[in-house]
Amino acid sequence: MSISREDIEKVAVLARIKVDGEQVSALEKDLGNILDLVDQLSAADTDAVEPMAHPLDAVQKLRPDVVTETNQREAFQAIAPATEDGLYLVPRVIE
Repeated sequence: MSISREDIEKVAVLARIKVDGEQVSALEKDLGNILDLVDQLSAADTDAVEPMAHPLDAVQKLRPDVVTETNQREAFQAIAPATEDGLYLVPRVIE
């Protein structure tokens, strides 16, 4: 697959990057090589390969679901400017 000079210039405009003539030629070659590599990878037979979410057989370590801190809600709400029914009251900012 190849990429044209016009494609590179259009993407440069959309990305709002300045690309001069020499850079366009170099980008055309480099991006063409990248797209050729993608074509090669797409041609690989992956029908027998099982999809995976992670390249390693990593297992998430689980921890016990226990409370590790004491409930300090009353202490925090005691120093709050305004509370009601266990909720913090704040000034209205949108009318």
